[in-house]
Amino acid sequence: MSNLDFIYKRKSVRKFKEQDVPMEDIKEMLKAATYAPSGKNVQNWHYVIVKDKNKIEQIAQAIENVYDRIIEKVNDPEKTKGLTKFLKYYTVFREAPVLIMAYMGHYEEKEIELLEEIGMYDQANVVKRTASRVQNVAASLENFMLAAANMGYGTCWMTGACFATLEIETLIPMEKEGFDLMAISPLGIPLKDSTAPKRKEVEEIFTLIE
Repeated sequence: MSNLDFIYKRKSVRKFKEQDVPMEDIKEMLKAATYAPSGKNVQNWHYVIVKDKNKIEQIAQAIENVYDRIIEKVNDPEKTKGLTKFLKYYTVFREAPVLIMAYMGHYEEKEIELLEEIGMYDQANVVKRTASRVQNVAASLENFMLAAANMGYGTCWMTGACFATLEIETLIPMEKEGFDLMAISPLGIPLKDSTAPKRKEVEEIFTLIE
């Protein structure tokens, strides 16, 4: 058995058993999430755990409603067809016992302010592209998902539904100022075993400079 098996256990799960996830287990996943690296150790993450099935369904419906409004404004049938086929993937969480919502808080980047102050705007824009506050929370959410998989649970990283963030905020107000929704994930016991999509060969993903 490899010491890295806990990584290979993580797969995108979209179908779940009708079985609750104890808060004690969720807190263990959240503890793992707090051990992620973050720039300047700001730990600018916050999680909202939704176990209310009615609220989860309302969020799914809000996403569908916004999607319908988008489709109404798209005049190209081919684009409409392409958009519609993805809708079901944005709301797979509606059948899960728990919905995890990952939020990202402010991350102060003095480097950008300094670079702009001295007129080095190209360099400032490069720093902006690194999206440091997103990187911090992404690392935390990955830790959460790895812990969940190792504990026998399934998750699925979802960002597509964030186009309905404004509508979701009316259902789940974020009490922490300056925090924005970054991603959501269903959480539960997988209905069945699934196979992860084929990964690129290791030789394809690195460049060695000796």
